[in-house]
Parts: sequence; structure tokens; C-alpha cells
Amino acid sequence: MGRGDSRGRSRSRSRDRSRSRDRSRKDSRSPSGDRKKKPSDYGVDTMKITDDDAAFILGKGGKTKEKISRVSEAEIELFERDLILEIRGSKLQRRRAKKYAEGVMAQRTGPVHISTEYDDGDLTMLQVPQEAVGFVTGRAGNFLRTIEEEWQTLMFFCEVGGGSRNKDYEKLAIFGSVRGRRGSELKVLSAVETKVPGYYDKIKDEVLSRDKGKDDTETWGTDSMVFQDDELSYALGKQGGTRKKLERSSGAIVQYVGHTALFSGPRKQRKYAREYMKWLFDQLEGPVYLEGWEDRDDCTVVDVPSDCIGYVTGARRAALGSVEEEWGVLMFFMNKKGDGGGRKGQSEQLIIFGPRRARRGAELKVMSSVETKSPGTFTRGIREKTSSEKGFDTDRMIFKDDELSYALGKEGTTRKKLAGSSGAILQYVGHVAFIAGDLKQRRRSRE
Repeated sequence: MGRGDSRGRSRSRSRDRSRSRDRSRKDSRSPSGDRKKKPSDYGVDTMKITDDDAAFILGKGGKTKEKISRVSEAEIELFERDLILEIRGSKLQRRRAKKYAEGVMAQRTGPVHISTEYDDGDLTMLQVPQEAVGFVTGRAGNFLRTIEEEWQTLMFFCEVGGGSRNKDYEKLAIFGSVRGRRGSELKVLSAVETKVPGYYDKIKDEVLSRDKGKDDTETWGTDSMVFQDDELSYALGKQGGTRKKLERSSGAIVQYVGHTALFSGPRKQRKYAREYMKWLFDQLEGPVYLEGWEDRDDCTVVDVPSDCIGYVTGARRAALGSVEEEWGVLMFFMNKKGDGGGRKGQSEQLIIFGPRRARRGAELKVMSSVETKSPGTFTRGIREKTSSEKGFDTDRMIFKDDELSYALGKEGTTRKKLAGSSGAILQYVGHVAFIAGDLKQRRRSRE
């Protein structure tokens, strides 16, 4: 009887813990994050809407409502039975959410009219030539929706003030953060330039000076670089792969408008993007070696044995490219001019550029490949390690043969599952599990 009660209480406690975890998971899904401290001017506003408006604001699968909430950073609840839209957040968040909702509803009945008071530091207005409007919009608005999704913005064509409409251009309103608006604007400009070559040159000064210094670092800006035809295809890469790689590794927005490369972001990120681009082109001329790499905070170097270089690189650089794509980094082998690197028994330096976590993920992936080809390169004499560092660090666990295959799983599925659920980077280098992340992530992964 006592044992049964004990089991019952245990199950009850387990259910309570489960419910508690479920509640915390639900909280984490709320648009503006309930766990954040509420602002001092936090409040609730309501809007009475029509049945047709409710469907429009909700959107397919609730996507439009989520988009308004995401861009405004307000919490939004639609009570369909009462036809009331409830908006919760700071005064500015509520104002923006209401403005976006009104803009979305206005699209249902005709062009959206906006006034100069519409800008709360969240608006970029871009003139789009009439002949490019359909191309920019896409079938059923799909192209604009894709950009909104990628850059977390809200976009629609509108009319400004009460003046007469310009038949040559349509005005596109882009709402969101400085970074989101800039990414969206440059993507649209890239499409416009395809349809109306030379348009960018007419508005270049306005584009380059927009939002200067208007970010937290107060160094926000845009740099540009002009390419020749053959250079452009190299800078773009297959299916835009090189552009995306430069963007992710540098942290800057990288977009090509015609033959011009535009780099937008804080000063440090723009500097990285320009440097990475230069080194990519330098490799076409011959070996590249970065003097003073040890003093930089954006790179990691791995010594790869010369007999493993082909294996790590892969045919037509496929293996290295795959790691770059997975982790959002830029990688290349460094050689000094006149250095006959690659001789037997020697190694070459593989340099990895990107944010710290991404660099560590790519580094461990390369180490794992090298260890497969040349056992002991990174694990000879290595010991287990458990760090007490609260921030980003790496722990190590050593496995036996049978444990390793179990911890890896079929085609690495168990490893991926452990990494995904714990939030840590988990990579097996030979028989050693490297666990990288903050203290909580590393602890979860070990458990």
C-alpha cells in the first residue's frame, strides 16, 4: 500500500514537473517573450475590427498576425468571436503594432495612405520604378513575403500624403529594425536593377547615406565595391553561395545590386566583409597568408596534416564548402609565397573566419575528419575535461568502442539529437566527445 502511494506520488510529481516544463515551453513561444522584464510603460490597447479584417490580420495559418507581432515586438491576441484585437507591450510597441495592423487592413480595400507621422524610427521608404513593381511583388506577393520572412520586416506599397500619384514610381514602405529594413531594401534593389539596369546609380547617394549611425554601436553604415563581369560571378558564387558565406561569417549584410557589392552593418562587420572579399580574390592570384592572425578575434587556425588535406577539402572543395554552409564560416588554407606546403610529414594551416561558436563548430568538424584519416592527430594523450566556465567553453568525454557507436547512432542521428536538444555543439573526434557551449548547454549535453 505504502509502495503504491509512493509510486502514485512520484507519478504526480513527475506530471507536475512535466506540466511545469510544458508551461515554460509555451511561455517561450509567446511573440515578445514573457520572460523579459516588462517595460515601465507596459500596457494593453484594443482595436475593434470587422469580420473581413480579422481574416486579413490573421493571415494564412496565423502568419500575418505573427509577422505584425514580430516586427512591432508587441504581444497580439485576436479574439475572433468578439472581433477585438488586443495589443500588449510598451507604448512604442503598441503604437507600432496598431499602425502595422491598420496598414495590413487598408490593403484589403485599396492603396494604403500613410502620412509623415507614420515613421517611429522604423520606416524606410523606397521608390520602385513602375515597370519593376510586378517583378518585385512576385506572383501573389510571394517575393515580398519571402523577403519579409528572411529579414523579419513588414512591407507594402503605399501612397504618401495627399499629393497626386506619380505614375512612374510606386512607393514601397519597409517597416522593421535598422538591419531588417536594410536587408529588405537591398534585396528589392537587387531585383529592381535586374529589371531596370542603371536605376541604382540614380539613387546611390540616398542609399549609401541611409540610417548612418542609427544602431546601438552608432557606427552603422554602408560601404560599396564595384566589380567587373567575371569578378561578379566569382564574388556571387554558385547559387549565391559565396555571397551568403561572406554575409554569415562577417555578420554584415552583403548584397549585389548590378555590379556593385554593398556591405551594410556596424563598422567592425563591414571591415570584416571587405577583408574577406579581398582575400577571396587574392587566392586567384596565388597563395594567401594572413600575417598577425593570432591577434585577431574573428579567426581560428587548425593545423591539417598534408596527407589529410585532400580528404578535408573534398572533390572541387565540396567537403570544405559543406562545413562552411553548415556553420556559416569562411575557410581557406594559408600558404606563404614560395612555401612548398603540402610536403609529406608537414601540415598546412586552415584558417576559419566567423563568430566564435560557428568557428568552433567548423573546427571540430574538421578535426573529426582529420582524426578519421589520421587517428591520434588530435586525441593522442588527451584527457577528459569538465570546465566550470559559465560562458562559452569546451568539455571532453572519452568513450570506449561500443559506447562510441551507441552515442553516435545510425548515420550520426543520436549525436545530432543530443546536440539539438541540449543546444551545445557536440562532435566526436575519434573516441573523444567534444562538447562546446555555455555551462548550461554543456551540462545538459553530458547528462
